[in-house]
Amino acid sequence: MIKVVWFLKKAKHLSMEEFRDWWINGHAPEVVDKQGAMLQRYIINIRHENDNFPGMPEAPFDWDGMAEEWFSSAEAAYAAFSLPSALEMRADVLQHVDSISRCIMNEHHIIE
Repeated sequence: MIKVVWFLKKAKHLSMEEFRDWWINGHAPEVVDKQGAMLQRYIINIRHENDNFPGMPEAPFDWDGMAEEWFSSAEAAYAAFSLPSALEMRADVLQHVDSISRCIMNEHHIIE
């Protein structure tokens, strides 16, 4: 199992609500539609607006959200990101974020 973890910083011209709406109701359904059966699991995590929990680090958190995409293999992930629609999807993301990063993960289950 390969997991691709995306980190996104919303564009300054968007409110957090606009960013959330675009990602959940606009972009995510397109990802699922385009990547289809190649995508095994897809989760979006969007920053809670107020962190007042004990133990908050002094440095501010740089990201407004992260997405996790699971693929059965590295080949499946490569195929999903090589689709003709991938350029269009990336252009959509770049209109809604000021910064984006990703990390390819090998998942290890400790507690199920």
